[in-house]
Amino acid sequence: MLSAIVKLEKKILKSFDTEYRRYFFDRVNFEARMIAVVGSRGVGKTTFLLQHLRALKAKYPEHKSLYFSYDYPTNINIKLYELVEAFSRVGGEYLLLDEIHKYKDFALDLKAIYDFFPELKVIFTGSCATSIYNAQADLSRRVVLYHMNGLSYREFLELKLDKKLPAYSLDEIVSNSVEIVDTLSDRFVPLEYWAEYLQSGYYPFYFENPKDYLTLLNSVVNLTIDVDLVMLGYIKSSFAYKLKKLLSILCYSKPFELNITKVSANIEVSRNTLYSYLDHLQRGDLLILVHDGKKGLSALSKPEKLYLNNTNLAFTLCDSPETGTIRETFFANQLRESHRVNSSKKGDFVIDDRYTFEIGGGSKGFGQIKDIPNSFVVQDTDSTEEEKKIPLWLFGFLY
Repeated sequence: MLSAIVKLEKKILKSFDTEYRRYFFDRVNFEARMIAVVGSRGVGKTTFLLQHLRALKAKYPEHKSLYFSYDYPTNINIKLYELVEAFSRVGGEYLLLDEIHKYKDFALDLKAIYDFFPELKVIFTGSCATSIYNAQADLSRRVVLYHMNGLSYREFLELKLDKKLPAYSLDEIVSNSVEIVDTLSDRFVPLEYWAEYLQSGYYPFYFENPKDYLTLLNSVVNLTIDVDLVMLGYIKSSFAYKLKKLLSILCYSKPFELNITKVSANIEVSRNTLYSYLDHLQRGDLLILVHDGKKGLSALSKPEKLYLNNTNLAFTLCDSPETGTIRETFFANQLRESHRVNSSKKGDFVIDDRYTFEIGGGSKGFGQIKDIPNSFVVQDTDSTEEEKKIPLWLFGFLY
């Protein structure tokens, strides 16, 4: 068994040539014994594992590390615990498991592996975040969970222009945006590739096959719903087409304020069932649910706003998505990677209970947020001359 897996691993590594390392490498604590990486299909989780594997092979003897994916037909019937036993007997120490959610009851095996193989470090990935989050309860404090976002605007430009660009913290952006924009503008034209990124630059596979990108992305949506959510039992198959219709409606809408009662009546499910389905779509990285930030039970119920997960989904699911929705979708997507995003009664968003942001075009003013401390206008423009007015694209440099 192990020899066949090693042979397949060598074949995979031989054909793997991606050099670009994403922000994610700087976020992960590789010293943890067991790490879970979740994120949408096509977001780059396999690339991350293979790049880390290549680094391990360079640092340690080859037999110390192993890549194994349940996405390969020849691997699907291999028992995880038995694999680990065999790997441990030959001195294995680093196991990288891809598409773990396709293995039934993986949480039970991982729990036993953690308890009985303390010398082993495991990193596993799953496209269906719902299954990983649910398993995390069984794995208790054994697993460190990370979420991988799609390409930021900074990363997209690095790949497009083949140059290294800096990232900035949110505090740096809100306190020093004019100077940062001036510095970056010496390196590239801020809006030259902005439209391209919004339409097709979020998923790394765009650079592999740009002509078929939107078709492939549509497949990501269908597979996430039909395979990850339906086959794993999180939604009923009869409800799948309604979820796809809901996603399509969103991209034509102005920033969406969800009427739970109306939606649940239209699709003939209870309010609680609808909440559950929306949560699964968010964990499948198809939606962003924005709550009002209230503490207690209210934060667990009705989301105030509902967006597609990223702007590329909007251009995939409809021909002419609403401009205001695209702006807010980009902002929410980029901020939620490392910050808490809530809705605001006066502005559009409150971030980390500290900053209020109003999103709009180049003429957007402070009318709605003029009396709110630590408030900022985010303008869809290349630059501004006021620190309190920040170009929208700059929030694509948070990671």
